[in-house]
Amino acid sequence: MIKLVTPVIMADDDSESINLVSFLLFVLITGNSSTFLSFLCFIRQLSALTQLTYLDLSRNTIEGSIPDDLSRCHNLKHLNLSHNILDGKLSLPGLSNLEVLDLSLNRIAGDIQSSFPLFCNSLVVANLSTNNFTGRIDDIFNGCRNLKYVDFSSNGFSGQVWAGFGRTIQFSVSDNQLSGNISASMFRGNCILEVLDLSGNKFGGEFPGQVSNCQNLSVLNLWGNKFKGNIPAEIGSISSLRGLYLGNNTFSRDIPETLLNLTNLVFLDLSRNKFGGDIQEIFGRFTQVKYLVLHANQYVGGIHSSNILKLPNLLRLDLGYNNFSGQLPAEISQIQSLKFLIFAYNNFSGVIPQEYGNMPGLQALDLSFNRLTGSIPASFGNLTSLLWLMLANNSLSGEIPREIGNCTSLLWFNVANNQLSGKFHPELTKMGSNPLPTFEVNRQNKDKIIAGSGECLAMKRWIPAEFPPFNFVYAILTKKSCRSLWDHVLKGYGLFPVCTSGSTVRTLEISAYLQLSGNKLSGEVPASISQMNKLSTLHLGFNEFEGKLPPEIGRLPLAFLNLTRNQFSGQIPQEIGNLKCLQNLDLSCNNFSGNFPTSLNDLNELSKFNISYNPFISGTIPTTGQVATFDKESFLGNPRLRFPSFFNRSGNNTLSSREPDNGREEEDEAAIDIVVFYWSTFSFYMTALVGILGLMYFDCPWSRAWLRLVDAFIATGKKMSS
Repeated sequence: MIKLVTPVIMADDDSESINLVSFLLFVLITGNSSTFLSFLCFIRQLSALTQLTYLDLSRNTIEGSIPDDLSRCHNLKHLNLSHNILDGKLSLPGLSNLEVLDLSLNRIAGDIQSSFPLFCNSLVVANLSTNNFTGRIDDIFNGCRNLKYVDFSSNGFSGQVWAGFGRTIQFSVSDNQLSGNISASMFRGNCILEVLDLSGNKFGGEFPGQVSNCQNLSVLNLWGNKFKGNIPAEIGSISSLRGLYLGNNTFSRDIPETLLNLTNLVFLDLSRNKFGGDIQEIFGRFTQVKYLVLHANQYVGGIHSSNILKLPNLLRLDLGYNNFSGQLPAEISQIQSLKFLIFAYNNFSGVIPQEYGNMPGLQALDLSFNRLTGSIPASFGNLTSLLWLMLANNSLSGEIPREIGNCTSLLWFNVANNQLSGKFHPELTKMGSNPLPTFEVNRQNKDKIIAGSGECLAMKRWIPAEFPPFNFVYAILTKKSCRSLWDHVLKGYGLFPVCTSGSTVRTLEISAYLQLSGNKLSGEVPASISQMNKLSTLHLGFNEFEGKLPPEIGRLPLAFLNLTRNQFSGQIPQEIGNLKCLQNLDLSCNNFSGNFPTSLNDLNELSKFNISYNPFISGTIPTTGQVATFDKESFLGNPRLRFPSFFNRSGNNTLSSREPDNGREEEDEAAIDIVVFYWSTFSFYMTALVGILGLMYFDCPWSRAWLRLVDAFIATGKKMSS
């Protein structure tokens, strides 16, 4: 059913809203009709509203192509169909009065060279981002005299860019297939640009210094192209510049001194330019910068000599994916403003400095994929604002300190593939128990330049793509969506619905993970693990855990549970059957015993299941339900398990044609009953549809009576609200 809110449908003449309200009542009556049919009917009604000026149908599930009848709304000024699943081609003839058009996040495709100029005469805002548009756009804006805000990002446009973008305020064509050079002439005249985003294309050559004519420019994003040569020194004269993204190009390593004049510069991204050698000394003089991103530049040194460890306002320092070696710099702890510190994918060795626990505002610490040894500092327990702690793939040893439990904001903890030993202390289950204070601090940040600006490399690494439910988010990450998703996470808003315990009801809560796999951890899992009530991913595999699995684990909102290759024993808790949204369950290679828990058959969303090599498990695999859908690889090495007679031990779990099916006759009768029910329901709704449309379409007494009834209903509503 189409969801509509009264304020988003406006007309200059309220008397013409009668037909619209009639249709809305019709949609409510026939709520089971298809969305596209309802949409077509709705547009048919709207086309009669000649004074309609404002229409917002965003964030629904409207599918199909945009109906031609919409073009009859000649006075329409604002049209928002974003966040739907519309397809087909762009065709809006007759809407020459449009001022705002938002079709973002749909599936509309095709070339727009001939269709777009037909309705852009009055257009001020045009957002066609995240669709499947193709073709050239270098000349389609020439007749759009009032156009000021353009977002054509995340499509398949090709060819050269429009040379007149300097007369817009915001112009984004990121993540397309555009190519060619950016010429100096594009910045001549009266440039009023505030945001220019050319990232993620195939532009090449040297970038012209004439960009300095755009003195209102706040964001210049050239990331992910083929620009080369020197960074234009003239950029340093754009005093309004706050975000400068030059990463993933092949610019010269000589950074112009003039950039130090950018007193309002907040975000500087010069990653992936293959500078090599030591970090340039100039970076230590960008005292105004809050976010410094220099990853993947093949640096080998210069952390100390560049003086970047003394930048007073730094919030994010990203030096990942380089070739740094030696000890981690303890001096970094002197930057008390630091929130995000990334040293991942280098060759750092030695121990983690205790001083890293002296940064109270730190929200993310990523030291993964280095050669670090020694223990995890107990001082990390002081980091009460820490959301991410990523220490995976090092050679860390010793216990996980109990003090980590004091990190009440720590939702995402990954120490996989180290040499950690000792027990899973009950105190650790307090981590992440109260992240709200950290989220509140981030919600109060009104800076439009957010921590996740630039590319998504860090966020993609911090989201475990191979584990549900996080793999869903990974699939939709683009550079554009990453910025908003990162901001969303930092403020504590969930990215996807998660289940509550024992229910399939989902809520949009923040989702945590705990990855301890690939270590030498031992002992029992504490029953207090049930306190980690935001945990959706729990990976304890490839350790030496033992004893019984606590039944309290069934209270968690888990989508992923991996306990493989441990020494768990005792019966598998029936309470695991309460994990209604569990998608991946691996209990293989343990010493579980007792009867096979029939409650596992209630896990209807289970897509991966492995209980193999638990030789003491007995009982019978259910003949129906979710468990019966898995093949023999899920049950190998369990000689005491009995399989149903129809279970094909060769791996194809289907009913044999030789097996009798005593219930087939009853199933056939039930199927017939269902078919009859659906046909009768369909007939009823179709009759109602035809009847009501007829009343509304033809000028007959019944139609007028119906409209008078609706008019009376509206009048009564107005009296009640006044």
